[in-house]
Amino acid sequence: MEQQGKKITHAAVARTAGVSTWLTYTEGIREHIEAAQQRQHPTIPPPAQTRSTTATLRTELELARQEIRSLRQDRERMRQVIQHQLGQQLDALDTRHLTERVDELTRTNQRLEDSLQQATDDNHQLHARVTTLETDLAAARTSLRRMIREENTNR
Repeated sequence: MEQQGKKITHAAVARTAGVSTWLTYTEGIREHIEAAQQRQHPTIPPPAQTRSTTATLRTELELARQEIRSLRQDRERMRQVIQHQLGQQLDALDTRHLTERVDELTRTNQRLEDSLQQATDDNHQLHARVTTLETDLAAARTSLRRMIREENTNR
């Protein structure tokens, strides 16, 4: 397979040899297949390729770093915009809620002031009535005493 230029894999070797794939993974056979794979695809590129690959990788790395910086800046700007918008929405909600609460408290306060005024008026009327009744009672007592004295003197 190596001389024919065919790609060497465990499955391809098993098909060619007419054996099970698991057999190609056994010790003694696996090492030969891996060595053939290494010869087909060497892991160390030639020095000229290494230099250009290293330069290319450095360039790509620097570009990736710049893109990451740019994306982080964009993310931070977007986060600030979202925070600002959420803050405004919360302020609007809180203001509306507070305004409604102030209106409710104002109405309740007015009802309580009206009740207080009514109670004060009722209190003044009752106080005047008590004063009148006390005067009438005092007059009735005086009159009763006079009648009792007259009755006692007439006897």
